[in-house]
Amino acid sequence: MIADDHPVLRAGIAAMIDGQSDMCLVAEAANGAEALERFRTSRPDVVLMDLQMPRMNGVDAIIAIRKEAPTAKIMVLTTYAGDAQALRALKAGATGYLLKSVVRKELLDTVRAIHAGRRHVPAEIAQEITFHAAGEALSDREIGVLSHVAAGRPNKEIGWLLKISEDTVKAHLRSIFAKLGARDRTHAVIVAAKRGFIDI
Repeated sequence: MIADDHPVLRAGIAAMIDGQSDMCLVAEAANGAEALERFRTSRPDVVLMDLQMPRMNGVDAIIAIRKEAPTAKIMVLTTYAGDAQALRALKAGATGYLLKSVVRKELLDTVRAIHAGRRHVPAEIAQEITFHAAGEALSDREIGVLSHVAAGRPNKEIGWLLKISEDTVKAHLRSIFAKLGARDRTHAVIVAAKRGFIDI
């Protein structure tokens, strides 16, 4: 099953799978909620799951599917190489992680490996996860503050929106800078987006 909100990508993967004697596409979904519904009706051996989708994102869909089917084999197929994003997906129950930029053979080989019960995380993503493992993750509140910073909001407005004082916003920002090794607000947003903490 493929879950991705881009019809062209779904069509490309469908054509790729169609040419394989040992694979067939049993379902397609355009968002996470649809992925859960289609999974229930088709029970695919392997799910290819995008992370950024409307209605329900890929991580939430993985959690929902794994809650109903703990042995479900779900492979993330995404454009996002960030370690935080990958870690969230793997913790949610994904058994593989692959970037959409991979070549056809690697995609098909990885689907077969996941089906055979193996896990797959590309070396560069595994290295990023390992590199940042010792560091502290951003808290939900810090991610909330940073999302508002990314939207261009000043500290006073962020404080008002989150119902915290401006000084508390500044304290969160100091903590964010330290955790991300960022020089300033703009650098923090860039680093957080690259690592998958926030979407911009």
